[in-house]
Amino acid sequence: MKKLAAIAAVLVWSTCVMAQDRSITVASTTSTEQSGLFGYLLPLFTEAEGIAVKIVAVGTGQALDIGRRGDADVVFVHDRVAEDKFMSEGQGVKRFNVMYNDFIIVGPKSDPAKIAGDKDVADALRKIAAAKAPFISRGDKSGTHAAELRLWKDAGIDIATAKASWYREIGQGMGPALNMASASSAYLLSDRGTWLSFKNRGELVILTEGDKRLFNQYGVMLVNPDKHPNVKAKEGQAFIDWLISPKGQDAIAGYKVGGEQLFFPNASH
Repeated sequence: MKKLAAIAAVLVWSTCVMAQDRSITVASTTSTEQSGLFGYLLPLFTEAEGIAVKIVAVGTGQALDIGRRGDADVVFVHDRVAEDKFMSEGQGVKRFNVMYNDFIIVGPKSDPAKIAGDKDVADALRKIAAAKAPFISRGDKSGTHAAELRLWKDAGIDIATAKASWYREIGQGMGPALNMASASSAYLLSDRGTWLSFKNRGELVILTEGDKRLFNQYGVMLVNPDKHPNVKAKEGQAFIDWLISPKGQDAIAGYKVGGEQLFFPNASH
């Protein structure tokens, strides 16, 4: 009986270990989390592959740094310049396109900077700066923040010297930034996915959209197990393979809020 009990205990322990091994940590952006995409996708992936996923939702810069420390198995982010740097450092195994959406400038209906309908994002930002209209910046080294800084540069504005009380950096994610913009009737660069899932809009509306510079590509990378032996390469790659497979891509396309699609799969591109 003791021998049988010991065998049973070993089997239970082995099952627990296997269950723990069938899990990964993904460092990703706040937009994929706060848009509700992961809440929709991850149960589908776990059901298909039997692998649990823990999400660490931070700005892209922080997500990549988590990968650099080996504290995540996969990074799923949206700043191609930073992603290419991550890859050039040998921190990732291979980068894959997953999906895209776009950025938009939202602001109060009263539109003090008069940017409504402006298809040129650089022109819209110049008008906001000239009017010294309230603008909320995430200021968190996220993919959205990096895109915002590039757009100010495209507008010919050195925001580091031009900013004053009208420009507020909050060091937070997309959801809190939208809440802040809504509460203070300020302009903000947002990804469309989080905007569509955002309920507390107040007086905010979309004012500028459609410029090709507002394109927002997401990529996924397995953290390099040669640099970080603790990385669960098999399970992490299974997650990536599922995301870029027809099933994963269909699941991404199928995620909608209020009948509107938030992300557009493009893994084959």
